[in-house]
Amino acid sequence: MNTTFRYLIIATTYMHFIIRLETRKFDVFKEKENPINPIHGISLLLWLKDKHADLKISEPEPEDWGWYSVLTWSGRKYMLGSSANQSSDGIHEWVLQVVKQRSILEKVFGKEKMLKNDPCLVFFHQEIVNEPAFLNVSVE
Repeated sequence: MNTTFRYLIIATTYMHFIIRLETRKFDVFKEKENPINPIHGISLLLWLKDKHADLKISEPEPEDWGWYSVLTWSGRKYMLGSSANQSSDGIHEWVLQVVKQRSILEKVFGKEKMLKNDPCLVFFHQEIVNEPAFLNVSVE
C-alpha cells in the first residue's frame, strides 16, 4: 500500500487528545535512539508499559514524530504516542497522545467519537496526574 494513502487512512480513522506534562523523571539522553528521526519519547511509554503490564501495551516503535505503542481498551484499539522536548535544565516537556481508532464509516457517520471523558483517556490522564514527578499536567 502506498505510504501516503496509508497515512491518509490512519489520519482519517483516528481521533485524539494530548496530555502534556513536564518532568525530570526520564533522562532523554539515555534513551534508545529513534532511527527515523532524532526525537525522544520512548521512556514515558516504557514506564506506562511496565507499570501496567495487565494492559498489554505493545513495545514502543519509532515514528517520525516520536514513539508509539498500541493497546486494546474495552474492545477498541488505541495508540499511545509520546515525544519529548529536551531542555537545558533537565525538566523536559512531554506529550502523550491518546488516539482512538475509528473506522471510516464511524468517522463519516460521526460515531464513536473520542471525548474528554473517554475511559482510556481518563485512565492515562489520572496515571499522569497521580505521579508526583510529573508537573504542569494538562489535556488538550
